[in-house]
Amino acid sequence: MKESFYSHGKLLLTGEYLVLDGAKGLALPTKLGQWLTVENHEDNSILWTSFDENNEVWFKEEFYIKDDSVQVKPDDKRSEEYQKLSDTLIDILNCARELNPKFLSGNKGVWVKTKLEFNRNWGLGSSSTLINNIAQWAVIDGFKLLDSCFGGSGYDIACAQHSTPLVYKRGGKPAVKEVVFNPPFSDKLFFVHLNEKQDSKDSIKHYQSLPLKDYDVAESAINEITEKVITCTKLEEFNSLIDTHETIISDIIKTPTVKSKLFSDYTGSIKSLGGWGGDFILVTGNDSDMTYFKEKGYNTIVSFKDMIL
Repeated sequence: MKESFYSHGKLLLTGEYLVLDGAKGLALPTKLGQWLTVENHEDNSILWTSFDENNEVWFKEEFYIKDDSVQVKPDDKRSEEYQKLSDTLIDILNCARELNPKFLSGNKGVWVKTKLEFNRNWGLGSSSTLINNIAQWAVIDGFKLLDSCFGGSGYDIACAQHSTPLVYKRGGKPAVKEVVFNPPFSDKLFFVHLNEKQDSKDSIKHYQSLPLKDYDVAESAINEITEKVITCTKLEEFNSLIDTHETIISDIIKTPTVKSKLFSDYTGSIKSLGGWGGDFILVTGNDSDMTYFKEKGYNTIVSFKDMIL
């Protein structure tokens, strides 16, 4: 018996940080995501193999269940990074078992394979797509699994589960509204990778450590920008909206905008996506304008049509 599960990657176009406290965010599922396949095997263990976008194995481990929890045999030969990955996966699987005690409760083992379609340093949701795939496998709520083992707003789980842009609002039960976002100037939108991986947990901790002043005013402004971005038909208006959005978030998180910090002489508009400081940014301009970023060493540039579902 073989089961397969799939989840889409994510980008958050508006509402970063404030989406944690209930602001509306425009979230964009990506064309690239992650697969998870499960097959039974005779030994009572969990054989786990993770493949990257080039079909190369980047993580491999054998887990077992003891004292009603998923564990791994101690091995001082594991690197610190490898042990951290192993511990994180154990936490996710054990959280899933708490939400569904029948999950992984049989005597037979399983062979699990995961396959990323994007570079795991891109920040498109290697963790959220994994969590949502495991939730599907365990027949549990992906939002609850995320909340119990990682935390966060949940917009990435919503993207994992949908194949169209959506407006996301966090709450007791997340509100997800599918929308159409394919502006007439989409050929002027590009995603540029900053050659850095941003840790979502660190971004959340930083934001939650800040004293929020005039939050209601900021939330109202971001909600309005989110709605206007969806219906916007002119690039000039879009640039103005995302520039204003950057200023609002910069003031809240006490962090310079990425344009002022790295690209102050660029003529188009630039917007951070998700946690500031790494992963992809949104850039407006023409194909020829992307030479500016390549000359600065930012060579991973993806067009809107190639990135967004």
